[in-house]
Amino acid sequence: MSNTVTLHRVFSAPAERVYRAFLDPDALVKWMAPHGFTAKVHHLEERMGGTYKMSFSNFSTGTSHAFGGTYIELIPEQLIRYTDQFEDANLDGTIEMKIEFRSVPMGTEVIITQSGIPDAIPLSACYLGWQESLQLLGLLVNPSIPDQ
Repeated sequence: MSNTVTLHRVFSAPAERVYRAFLDPDALVKWMAPHGFTAKVHHLEERMGGTYKMSFSNFSTGTSHAFGGTYIELIPEQLIRYTDQFEDANLDGTIEMKIEFRSVPMGTEVIITQSGIPDAIPLSACYLGWQESLQLLGLLVNPSIPDQ
């Protein structure tokens, strides 16, 4: 299970806002699930050693799959590292996630590395899902909407 995907994206939003979108439960349900899925955050402890659990549900069929893990490293506005494990025994193993944030003149550069993807998940499906999710993330973080 050495399957790895790497994604790169630049958002016009500041690093603080993009970083926060990866750790705020309300933000995660807004952007994390790819098209055709809904998301639910069951719990999220935003601290090193903290755990989280989420699930995605297929809106067409109603089937759901849950996953969760542990935060390994959190450096505000710079780095998030955590593990992912599916509850489905057919998707065994531990996925390692690394999200790097870099301030750039136009906003924030994000590099995502997902390694240890179970063999049962085609890498093309991971890329497609992440592209859809990152599109939704951009719609959430790029606008700067004043309170008034």
